Amino acid sequence: MAEGRRDSTASSQATSVSPAAAHDDWDVEQQDNNIVPLTRVEAEQLFGADVSRPSRVTPFKVVAAQMVVSLVAALICWLFLSQPGEAARSALLGGAVCWIPGALFALRLRRVGHQQSVMGLMVGEAIKMGVTVTMFVVIAEFVPDVRWLPLLLTYLVALKTYWVALALR
Repeated sequence: MAEGRRDSTASSQATSVSPAAAHDDWDVEQQDNNIVPLTRVEAEQLFGADVSRPSRVTPFKVVAAQMVVSLVAALICWLFLSQPGEAARSALLGGAVCWIPGALFALRLRRVGHQQSVMGLMVGEAIKMGVTVTMFVVIAEFVPDVRWLPLLLTYLVALKTYWVALALR
């Protein structure tokens, strides 16, 4: 009879879990998910011997690549679209909306250097986004006969240049 009571008491305790007990289970579960960084040897085995080599991709190289992509897009617009002057100008503006904020961010990184904190990077990124939005608004308000398709396509292609540069590192 005592065994029957113990079983029923244990089952009632198991079904009515207190919030503190549930929180303890969550802590144990979170502790199991700790991320352990790779050692240099493990990283080299996994990614190859060049894993510890510093990246040759600098922010200024990315900005230069974005400028080149903008010029190529403007040339393509000039050669293949109707009203080539307006389309090429719009493509150049779209590229500029990408690389001008990127260049400002790169200059800020160079100025601050190794003293950069996470908060400083967040402020720099906020400034970059603000300049981008401002440039789009200024173009929409003050540039007559803007062609949005070449502008936005060039902006997107120039924006993705960063990922291509990282992939080719």
